Amino acid sequence: MVTAAAGMKVGSGFDPTSQLGPLVSRRHFNRVMEFMDGARKDGARTLVGGERMHDAGYFVKPTILVDTRDTMRVVQEEVFGPVAICIPFDNLETAVNQANDTPHGLAASVWSNDLSKVHRLIPRLKAGMVWVNTHNMLDANLPLGGFKQSGYGHDMGRAAVESYTALKSVCMAV
Repeated sequence: MVTAAAGMKVGSGFDPTSQLGPLVSRRHFNRVMEFMDGARKDGARTLVGGERMHDAGYFVKPTILVDTRDTMRVVQEEVFGPVAICIPFDNLETAVNQANDTPHGLAASVWSNDLSKVHRLIPRLKAGMVWVNTHNMLDANLPLGGFKQSGYGHDMGRAAVESYTALKSVCMAV
């Protein structure tokens, strides 16, 4: 993951070769930087990134943090920036508890070669989207929405269309 994050091309959203664009505003940029600074102050280590990129704009280097604790803000809140937190675990039960121990549940990424364990893990994750051996892959045909405090309803897919309709069931004896 460190190699992948370090090799990402960060640049303009108008550049088709860019893999990561800028954050939307100075306010959001400052918020993401505060998340990372607070995590480091509380003992997290940065394996890659963790700083501004480019002289102009609100670009943040793709970041990977380790040595976090469940009580850290960066673990408990949605950063909405290029920040990944890697938390090791010894067994599936611990992984489920760590993943679900947050008031949010927009998405989860699972990285594993053991698809049998992955299939047992996915139904237990309280997340609206689960990626396996990838991250942030979206398809407009799939609904996107979270659990708990991560949004209301779903965007994209049939679920989004149905949210604009009035569904009605009709039972008729003929």
